[in-house]
Amino acid sequence: MRCLVTGATGYIGGRLAPRLLAEGYEVRCLARKAGRLRDVPWAARAEVVEGDLRRPETLPAAFDGVDVAYYLVHSLGQAGFEAADREAATHFAAAAARSGVRRIVYLAGPEPKQDGAVPSPHLRSRAEVARILLASGVPTVVLRAAVIIGSGSASFEMLRYLTERLPGMVTPRWVRNRIQPIAVRDVLRYLVAGATLPPEVDRAFDIAGPDVLTFEQMMQRYARVAGLRRRVILRVRPLTPSLSSYWVGLVTPVPNKIARPLVESLVHEAVAHEHDIARFIPDPPGGLTGFDEAVALALAKVRDAEVETRWSTASGPDAPAEPLPSDPKWSGGTVYTDVRTCDVAAPTSALWRVIEGVGGEHGWYSFPLAWSLRGWLDRLIGGAGLRRGRRDPHRLQVGEALDFWRVEEIVPGELLRLRAEMRLPGRAWLEMRVEPTTDGRSRYVQRAVFLPRGLAGHAYWGSVAPFHAIVFGGMARNIARGAEHATG
Repeated sequence: MRCLVTGATGYIGGRLAPRLLAEGYEVRCLARKAGRLRDVPWAARAEVVEGDLRRPETLPAAFDGVDVAYYLVHSLGQAGFEAADREAATHFAAAAARSGVRRIVYLAGPEPKQDGAVPSPHLRSRAEVARILLASGVPTVVLRAAVIIGSGSASFEMLRYLTERLPGMVTPRWVRNRIQPIAVRDVLRYLVAGATLPPEVDRAFDIAGPDVLTFEQMMQRYARVAGLRRRVILRVRPLTPSLSSYWVGLVTPVPNKIARPLVESLVHEAVAHEHDIARFIPDPPGGLTGFDEAVALALAKVRDAEVETRWSTASGPDAPAEPLPSDPKWSGGTVYTDVRTCDVAAPTSALWRVIEGVGGEHGWYSFPLAWSLRGWLDRLIGGAGLRRGRRDPHRLQVGEALDFWRVEEIVPGELLRLRAEMRLPGRAWLEMRVEPTTDGRSRYVQRAVFLPRGLAGHAYWGSVAPFHAIVFGGMARNIARGAEHATG
C-alpha cells in the first residue's frame, strides 16, 4: 500500500511517516521544498515529491499510484488562513478523486458546538476542510481531536510553560471549560489504522483520551506530574481571548499568531460526543493513554532530548523561503555583510560541535542581554522571538527552527547557514563555517548577510551596525574559545 503524507515537515506528519514505514507501507511525502526532509532519520526510506497544494498543476505526480492520502496541513497563524486552507483542501480532494485514491485520512479539530455560539475561525476552518474532503467522492475518515498532549506540540508547550513559569496566575473564566485531551501516541495509532478502514467508512469520528478536564485542572495535574507546587489560579472576567493570547505569547514559546487561534478554540468546550471509532479501531489492551501518563511521557522525551518533531518545525508558504543569494550583487541591490574570522587552536571536529550546539539553552556566545532584548522586541511586534529554542540540544536538521532562525543548510563538519525569521525590514542570514588549516587546527569564518527592503531596511542596518563588533565579534571569539576549551 502506498501512502501520501502531506504536512510531513510538520508536527504530526513528521511522526506519522516513520510509523507508516514501520508498518511496511510505501510512503511518499509532498513538500514545497524536498530539501526540508533531507535530514530526517527516515528520509532514505521515503519518497519525497515537490509540490504545493495551492498549485494544482504540481499535484499529479504526488498522487499517482497512491492508495491512501493523509491531509495533515493547515495554515494556522498565517494571514488569511481560512481561504488558504479552503483552497488547499479543494485541490487535494480533486487530485485524490482524479488519481483513484481509495482513502483519505484527515486529522481535524473538535466539532464546534451547535449551541448558537460563534465558533472560532480555527475550528470553523477545520470543520470546513472536513466537509470539503467528505464531499470529494473518495471514502474519507475525519478524526476530530481536541488538545494533543505530546512533547513538542503547541498545546503541550503552552500548558507546560504557563504552569512551570507561573506559580500564580490570573486567568480568564474559560479555563473552567471542559476539554478531553488525547495523547499524541493515540492520535498516531488512529492515523496509522485509518489506512485500513473498509471503504464503506466515510464519516467523521471524535477521538479523545479517557480524561475530561478543565484547562485549570490540566495545569494543576501537570504541576503534580512535574513535581511542582500547586498553582494559585485566580479567574477574572475581563481577560478576552485576544488579551489571553498576548499573555501566552509573552510567557510561552508559542507566538501570538499561533497562540490566538489556540486560545480562541479553548473558549468552546471540546469533549467527545461519541466513541464510534472503537467499532473499527478497538482501544489498545491497556486502554487509551490517560492525561497524567501522557504528560509524564512527554516530559521524559523533553528530558532525554528525544523530541521527534516540534510545532515550530513547520513553516508556512508565507515564510521567507528564498535561499541565500550566491551573487554578492544580487539583482543589482544592496547587500550588507559582516564577516569575522578566527584561527582556532582546536581540531575542526571540536569547532563543529560548538557551532552545531549554538542557540537554545546554549545561547549565542555573546552579549546575552542584547540577544535577549532583540528576542523580546521581536515577540512584542509579533515575531517568533528566542523562545522557540531548539528540538535537540546537540543535533540540527535542515528546515527546523532554531530560536528566531531556521536552518537553511547544514553540511556536517563544514557549514551551518541560518535564515532569519525575526521581524525585519529585509532578509537576513547567518553563516558559520569551519575550515581546516595546515597545522591540524581550524579556522572559524562567520558571515552575517542582510538584504534591505526599502529605506527602512537601510536605516535598520545603519542603526545596528555599530553594535556588530560587540555582538558578532564577541560571538566569533567565544565560539573559538569554546572549541579550544573543549579540547584543552
